[in-house]
Amino acid sequence: MKVQLRELAHARSGDKGDTANIGLIALDPKHYPVLVREVTAERVKAHFAGICEGEVERFELPNLGALNFLLHQSLGGGGTLSLRTDPQGKTLSAALLRMEIEIEDQR
Repeated sequence: MKVQLRELAHARSGDKGDTANIGLIALDPKHYPVLVREVTAERVKAHFAGICEGEVERFELPNLGALNFLLHQSLGGGGTLSLRTDPQGKTLSAALLRMEIEIEDQR
């Protein structure tokens, strides 16, 4: 069954220059393996098509039950250069939480 990530995780985002940084943290440790399996760098890149023009890197943080993503070339040059509404990428975490993933039916 499909669910949005917001059902399983919370997220924070920010920036460093033209790179957005999104942390995705499992709400329950049992959800972390699902996040690792379903939320790949490729799927995040596809989810942010039209926003992220560069590479997406994923880092696994199992001791925190979290994944960290770097979305290169996604902020229009960064905070002081960008003409985008959100040049620091603060809203990108909310956008990621709308991504749908497959999970086993819990019924």
